[in-house]
Amino acid sequence: MAEISAKKKDQKNGAITVSDGALIPDRTEKGAFSAWRISFFGAIGLLILLPLLKPDPYLNVMAFIPDGILRTFEVTVASILIALIIGLITGLGRISRITIINRIATIYVEVIRGIPLLVQLFYIYFALGSVIQVPRLVAAVAAMSICYGAYMGEIFRAGIQSIPKGQMEAALALGLTRRQAIRRVILPQTFRVILPPVGNEFIALLKDSSLVSILAVSDLLRRGREFASTSFQYFESYTVVALVYLVLTLFFSKLVSIMEDRLEQRGNE
Repeated sequence: MAEISAKKKDQKNGAITVSDGALIPDRTEKGAFSAWRISFFGAIGLLILLPLLKPDPYLNVMAFIPDGILRTFEVTVASILIALIIGLITGLGRISRITIINRIATIYVEVIRGIPLLVQLFYIYFALGSVIQVPRLVAAVAAMSICYGAYMGEIFRAGIQSIPKGQMEAALALGLTRRQAIRRVILPQTFRVILPPVGNEFIALLKDSSLVSILAVSDLLRRGREFASTSFQYFESYTVVALVYLVLTLFFSKLVSIMEDRLEQRGNE
């Protein structure tokens, strides 16, 4: 999940940041044969070469999955937007001075992060389905939003707490209330700080969206499984699915890297 995978060490403070996003391209790798370029263009090359060498079944698989790619993006974008809203509320709750609000937000984070996403998907669709009928797509988006909302809450909390305390003190000295200071001074700066980690969570969510296939949501993986089950060409089907996921995650990891560079440049101006 969002707390496991690529590790980055901050040379200044020795802290290790852990996330579940794709490995962000190393900014020092500027050569034509960097690891990112080899992986990204190699995957694209295979997606072009395989259908040319063996149209049946590779070309048939690629013609079968586009609607699954679209559904994957629908689930991912909807989930990340809702998770951001949940994360903002949770993050504010985690720093709240009101004990009950702080406790509720903390319990939510601890409980949700302690339950695997797959279990949450089953619980919302099957367990709650015995009480209220939940459409597959709604259940998928709800489970992923609730799960990633907890991680977003920690990102917002860390982002808010990273803003120097002098900013709040200056805002209060100018006559703003604490709520106004958070809304007008702290949050705008926080959004800038958390943009890269939010990008990482988007990539992680994109990969985890493959889990919704167990609810019969016709995402990329589900379409690949459907083709494989009817043609019995499992190797070819899952090869294409894996390559498409790889291209998508590497593409967005590059966008995150570019975004981090631009934020650093603006910060140094």
